Amino acid sequence: METVTPPRRLCLLREMPDGEAVALDVMLPDGEESVILLRRGDHVSAWLNICPHAGRRLDWAPGKFLLSKGMLVCAAHGACFGVDTGECVSGPCRGESLRTVPVRVEQGEVLLDE
Repeated sequence: METVTPPRRLCLLREMPDGEAVALDVMLPDGEESVILLRRGDHVSAWLNICPHAGRRLDWAPGKFLLSKGMLVCAAHGACFGVDTGECVSGPCRGESLRTVPVRVEQGEVLLDE
């Protein structure tokens, strides 16, 4: 019989500023990782906080991200990632994407899907 693990709550949606990104340290199957959570209304996208170009964090200060014209900007290299897809649309990692972390919003809670 398969054991089903209930989803883990990462935070409450109301704790996240709308239109902004935050970082949380999250225990994932491969270990603890910094995860970017980007809220747009009632939707939250999540990615590992690692630029595919050089493996560095995207935040310019812990948990602080540059957002410009619908893009998440890597503070180290200036690569721009679309907030809808996480795909690099300009910069040194063009064509690569941020690694998605599966999350969903349910009854005002941001949940990690494992």
